Amino acid sequence: MPEYAYFQLSDEERTEILNLRKEKGFPLHSPPHPFQFSGTFAITVSTYQHAHIIDTPQRRTDFEARLLRSFIESGAAVSAWAVLTNHSHIMVGVQSLNVVSEILQHLHGTTSREWNLEEGFSGKRKVWYKFYDRMIRNDKHYSKALNYIHYNPVKHQYVRDPFNWPWTSLYLYFEDKGREWLREQWRPYPPDDRTAGEFQE
Repeated sequence: MPEYAYFQLSDEERTEILNLRKEKGFPLHSPPHPFQFSGTFAITVSTYQHAHIIDTPQRRTDFEARLLRSFIESGAAVSAWAVLTNHSHIMVGVQSLNVVSEILQHLHGTTSREWNLEEGFSGKRKVWYKFYDRMIRNDKHYSKALNYIHYNPVKHQYVRDPFNWPWTSLYLYFEDKGREWLREQWRPYPPDDRTAGEFQE
């Protein structure tokens, strides 16, 4: 559960949740990452308590470039992405989720220092929360994840048309595959509330 929701629970509810996580062998305060083998994963990273820290076009552009460069240089196969003001999504093929952890740890460490220094919050503000992952099971799941990622700026009411949000991979698919291909992916698998629950926000 998002950490900001955890704060609203009673002491009894928190204890119950932590006991359940212990029984399952999950980390107590971070999302579980049980699969450590190769595969394609939909990764979601949020800022701490969903604060809108990636709030300028320049910052989103810079973060997008660094996110993609980090994964590509690691040898990961990047399939899709979207960067918003308080979270990002990226779908990648990796040899292990350890690769994802290492990349995000470094990227989040450097951006936290830079952004807090820029805004006078050094040592006073936590920028990032842990990442969530969903392993892509098959072609259907891949299409659902692709559509969810590209539709995310509309879902969060940043824009009415997903093509109006430049910090996603949608334009690359449009240029490479064409509008009809995108429609063929969309028609059977449009994002809905069930999809949102599946891929975390």
